[in-house]
Amino acid sequence: MGLYKHILLAADFTEYGDEVANKVKELAETNQAQLSIVHVIDNLPITDAVYGPIIPFDGDLTMQLMDAAKKRLSKIADKLGIDKNNQFLEIGSPKFEIVRVAEENNVDLIVVGSHGRHGLALLLGSTANGVLHHASCDVLAVRMPND
Repeated sequence: MGLYKHILLAADFTEYGDEVANKVKELAETNQAQLSIVHVIDNLPITDAVYGPIIPFDGDLTMQLMDAAKKRLSKIADKLGIDKNNQFLEIGSPKFEIVRVAEENNVDLIVVGSHGRHGLALLLGSTANGVLHHASCDVLAVRMPND
């Protein structure tokens, strides 16, 4: 048995997400750990290109964002062999929701990318930094290339 028993990947759907996912998969295999994945839709009322094609503004935008995010999350989870019961899609503050999901599921390592959001999110603070300061378990920030 390895150092970690349950690893949580905080997926942000950026272009470097595959690199982070590959490292998480290797970590889970090396530690013979259970692997879970979470994505948090920030509760800011704006759309984000990482969810795919432009989402029309008619109808319930939140449900459209949730549907798009669920498809992206499921695709990553399938690649990593993560069971549906270990896939979490939340709405709220990413740093707090990631930590909450980790605590509720007895996660002992959270893995986040250290770069991914741009613009307004940079002014509000780094998700990786927020998770690091609020988590009660270990946090691994995987360095992603700067633009």
